[in-house]
Amino acid sequence: MRYKAVIFDLDGTLLDTLEDLASAANRVLADNNFPAHPVAAYRTFVGEGLQTLIERILPEQNREAALVMKMMTAFEKVYAECWHARSAPYPGIASLLDYLTAKGVRLSVLSNKPDQFTRLCVRRMLPRWSFDPVFGQRPDVPKKPDPTAALEIAQLLGLSPSAILYVGDSGVDMHTARAAMMDVVGVLWGFRDADELQQAGAQSLVTRPEELLPIIFSK
Repeated sequence: MRYKAVIFDLDGTLLDTLEDLASAANRVLADNNFPAHPVAAYRTFVGEGLQTLIERILPEQNREAALVMKMMTAFEKVYAECWHARSAPYPGIASLLDYLTAKGVRLSVLSNKPDQFTRLCVRRMLPRWSFDPVFGQRPDVPKKPDPTAALEIAQLLGLSPSAILYVGDSGVDMHTARAAMMDVVGVLWGFRDADELQQAGAQSLVTRPEELLPIIFSK
């Protein structure tokens, strides 16, 4: 077995959360008299933390710090009500995690989603599997693509970065892994496209979860 652990991104990698994220963000926009965006637009809005999401959905001339903070707070309240309405694991994820668990591969999650929501999503939508640690964006830790959190996971697992495979769906994930000196795979069922992943340094691309297995278990 080539890797002893896998770090997964969450949104767009393990879970399809796009509609609930878009619904919450559009409700906050409407409540503040700003135009909503199509759900598909959120594929490029999400992935770099809540503050960046709010800045991206606001008109450019309305991105003052006070309004961004106000809307971040509002988003967290709205998302707390709807985070589970349509979100679910992608097809094939359950079988992948079952197999990895049976083979003793350790599982972890690293997301730029706020930490409380990251933990909630993992606990409620992925309850059959043991992910340890699970990290979302924490106020005292730089967000991805800074490698600090990825390297913290390696330290907690007692593994070198070379023993860990990083799996994600965005350029942010690819840059995070490369900065942490971890091998990285980009998934094409998520929010971003192959060009972004390849340009950001993906070493492999997969279209279905089961395609990760020969990579993880290669000699």
